[in-house]
Amino acid sequence: MNIFVDANILVSVLNREYPVYNYSSRILSLANKPPYSFYTSPLNLAIAFYFAQKKCNDKLAKQKIDIIQQHLKITEINEITVKLALENKKIEDFEDGLQYYSALNSRCDCIITENLNDYYFSEIEVINSKDFMMKYLL
Repeated sequence: MNIFVDANILVSVLNREYPVYNYSSRILSLANKPPYSFYTSPLNLAIAFYFAQKKCNDKLAKQKIDIIQQHLKITEINEITVKLALENKKIEDFEDGLQYYSALNSRCDCIITENLNDYYFSEIEVINSKDFMMKYLL
């Protein structure tokens, strides 16, 4: 199962934000363990760095991003991704469109996010961390 991890999930792990951390950290602990492959975009890593940096210094935030990115596959955001996000009339938030099409391009089966409404246009499953854990891990 290919799983796309949204920025808010990464932030919850990097900054230990409860109660989401209870679920998101357990989910990400499955990285590199079949049948799961976890993906995120470079944009999500930048967003996660920004919020980690607010909680700690630049050096520690970079170390945290480095550790987490070693366990994730990184999707691409390229010209095609941008074009698809712009052309889809259902998408109001351009950044969400970029995330979505980078996930699709990497053949992700679902998106884990705490902001389910951000992906109202999605044709793949969108699920929060708690529900993902209940559905797939228990």
